[in-house]
Amino acid sequence: MNIYLAELIGTGLLILLGSGVVANMLLSKTKGYGGGIMEISTAWALAVFVGVVVAGPYSGAHLNPAVTLGLALTGQFDWALAPGYIIAQVLGAMIGVGIAWLFYKDHYDATDDAGLKAAPFGTSPAIRNLPLNFFSEVIGTFVLLLVILYNDGVEIGDMDSTPIGMGSLGAIPVAFLVWVIGLSLGGTTGYAINPARDFGPRLMHAILPIKGKGSSDWGYAWVPILGPCVGAALAAGLFLVAGS
Repeated sequence: MNIYLAELIGTGLLILLGSGVVANMLLSKTKGYGGGIMEISTAWALAVFVGVVVAGPYSGAHLNPAVTLGLALTGQFDWALAPGYIIAQVLGAMIGVGIAWLFYKDHYDATDDAGLKAAPFGTSPAIRNLPLNFFSEVIGTFVLLLVILYNDGVEIGDMDSTPIGMGSLGAIPVAFLVWVIGLSLGGTTGYAINPARDFGPRLMHAILPIKGKGSSDWGYAWVPILGPCVGAALAAGLFLVAGS
């Protein structure tokens, strides 16, 4: 499989399942209505598992511009490939969330709260304090990238070198990593820790004809986009200073 197509498909599956669990927990009249952080964090972790299993053998399964950035900054990934990876990740996220919206369209239509309708598309803070919200995204992504960087990294086309381990087995540790970040650090902002996860779906929220959808809150969007990039850069800096 083409490496960019692998990133697109892997990220699409990640967001389809991740957006899907948020919709299932929050939208009216679903079978899963009323779930909480445990269900959402668990499903997001398993969504990462699915994306890594599919894309790992072909692209290394970054599925996240922050991962691509961190690996490139530490010399574990070719900068020339980074723009294509990031574009593929954003497009995959847009496709994945679009399918999830169509899947749950009746439930979007049955939900009156515009905030709940926006939640499957983009993150939002529990308490709006932009400096601390930004700090939350920086720290969550810092933890994600530091663990990834202190493993063997990613070699394109090498199915034994997906993030955090070997082959499909490598999907299990990275799923646990995302799971614990969600349960421990996800309560403030919803832990985007992935610019593509937030930007692509938020753009789709603005574009799609969602009944009574309200604002896409672009005034907050810089937090889950820039915060993960800063967190990735800080993790890369520590990795380089401390040595591998």
